[in-house]
Amino acid sequence: MKIKFMLPILALILIIGASFQKLQDRPVLYIIGDSTVQNGSGKGADSLWGWGSFMNLFLDTTKIEIQNHAKGGRSSRTFITEGRWDSIMKSIKKGDYVLMQFGHNDGGELADTLRARGTIKGIGEESKDIYNPIRKVDETVYTYGHYMRKYVNEAKSKGAIPIVVSPIPRNKFNEKGKIEKDHYGIWSQEVAQQTGAYFLDLNTMVIKKYEKMGAEKVKDFFPKDHTHTNEAGAIFNAELVTKGINDLKKCELRNYLKRK
Repeated sequence: MKIKFMLPILALILIIGASFQKLQDRPVLYIIGDSTVQNGSGKGADSLWGWGSFMNLFLDTTKIEIQNHAKGGRSSRTFITEGRWDSIMKSIKKGDYVLMQFGHNDGGELADTLRARGTIKGIGEESKDIYNPIRKVDETVYTYGHYMRKYVNEAKSKGAIPIVVSPIPRNKFNEKGKIEKDHYGIWSQEVAQQTGAYFLDLNTMVIKKYEKMGAEKVKDFFPKDHTHTNEAGAIFNAELVTKGINDLKKCELRNYLKRK
């Protein structure tokens, strides 16, 4: 009788163990970027959010794990110099994915006493030696393209699949009701072409949608400034990221999208 009683329990343990192992074996989607990718500041109608915080609405998290490592105020340079990328490199493995979006903070000063987070404009291999007054160290600063290539190439070295994402546009309409394409949107595409990474042109996709909606409606997404979206705006952008992933026909990340 005891043996008969134990058999169903053992079967249940095996099923639970197999399910746990399956969850452990899931690929990981790493998301890196700035506050437009992960924010979560404030409460209520004025709270600010990034699109990375809502990718769980569109991806099947029983099949893929999402880790949003984006951090407000970071540039393609400081995400590295603070050790954030190194911590990801310690755990990233073959078959994982990296969505990367930088640019909003790269246009800052290279060595000011406020943030010292800027990068040299463009995608070349120019560099400049500076003294970083924030970190109190000598530092060689490179171009935006240099840092983006580093993310792509190092992710590939681990067998992971990098996807370069052009930065969401700021809410800056001109007198003709148009939004100009960001330089970092262009440079991010060029980096993807150089390295053979997948490219998701979020900048262009959002601009098209914003221009169709018009300045007055788009204003509802930006409760505090022209850069940071509220929850509705972040979900709007996350849905476009999802569409972009689905359009990457050769990228297997699309297989993890929730299907309606």
